[in-house]
Amino acid sequence: MNGPLSGFRILDLSAVLSGPLATMILCDQGAEVIKVEPLQGDIVRSMGGGESDVSASFVSANRGKKSIAVDLKTPQGLALVKQIAASSDVFVQNFRPGAVERMGLGYDQAKVLNPEIVYCSISGFGEHGPYAHKRVYDPVIQALSGLADIQKDRETGRPRMIRTAIPDQTTAITAAQAITAALLARERSGKGQHVKLAMIDAMIALTWAEAMAGYTVVGDEDQLPLELAPDLIYSTRDGYITAGAVSDLEWEGMCKALGREDWLMDERFNTPGGRVKHVAERIELTAEVIAGQASEHWLARLDEYGVPCAPVLNRKDLLNHEQIKINELIVEMDQPGLGRVRQSRPAPRFLESPASIRGSAPGLGEHTRVILSDIGLKDSDIDSLYRSSIVI
Repeated sequence: MNGPLSGFRILDLSAVLSGPLATMILCDQGAEVIKVEPLQGDIVRSMGGGESDVSASFVSANRGKKSIAVDLKTPQGLALVKQIAASSDVFVQNFRPGAVERMGLGYDQAKVLNPEIVYCSISGFGEHGPYAHKRVYDPVIQALSGLADIQKDRETGRPRMIRTAIPDQTTAITAAQAITAALLARERSGKGQHVKLAMIDAMIALTWAEAMAGYTVVGDEDQLPLELAPDLIYSTRDGYITAGAVSDLEWEGMCKALGREDWLMDERFNTPGGRVKHVAERIELTAEVIAGQASEHWLARLDEYGVPCAPVLNRKDLLNHEQIKINELIVEMDQPGLGRVRQSRPAPRFLESPASIRGSAPGLGEHTRVILSDIGLKDSDIDSLYRSSIVI
């Protein structure tokens, strides 16, 4: 069945994670994504440690796409990409600011080829300022956005990184949503536009609503240092669980489940504001109680009293957790070069136009000939491009 973006063509010149993951989301939703790679391929291809030209990380950000490998340093290679752009709905790139313009593929050049194109530029820091031309990877954004400070150790104050590429993934989701919004605007106005997105902007926008609460009211900064609270992971006799109580009703349930109804009268904890102000004490006292019994005991008790809770699963355990299986979240497929692989299905479910994994990740240049034929090149011309090593 066709996905909600079926019929849209996306020209993807991005590499590594933020851009490729954004276009993969759109690919899952039905868009045709043409991934343009240098002759040596996206660097993530070689990050698996084996002999295959695909790695697990590459699969998870590029499944279902078509790959064309082109030498963009040649006039002929550049001309090919311009021809594809002329028939594309979306152009995505994450070169450092200024680089794509020097290549002749910036927005001003692209809109001459296709005035209705939605052109998405992803950068680390935007086009201006002291960091604009710095090289950037996910840890740099974690450091500069305050995310590492949010995760800092309570005892030592040492900042800590989240051990997954949250800024890259946040940027990807933001880019996918922005591209879709720009396509919707184009459907109404007939006009394309340039969508600019900096990773630092996406990350701070994500964390602001909760992590920056103490800095929201001007003149009242640092009144709610939530980042210093212990995390909501409790040790039990045989593992770890999480449990949280926000509303008065949930707090009452937690106190009853833990056998500590005396806390309901404690002035530190008997209002939502008090529970926030005294969060460290509240969590530490809760941890002392939970440590005395096994996880299964507490999860049953907390469920009985309507307290949000769950076991803390390791990554292997989640594959077989009942809820994950019922949601049919993990699917398997064949990936040339790797064999049988697991992927998470597209998260949103569309009733009338389902999203789905559109296929395996492409080999380097796997679709070069097909794509060039699609834009009108003759077989003899394509053969000449191969012989000249302008494409592979």
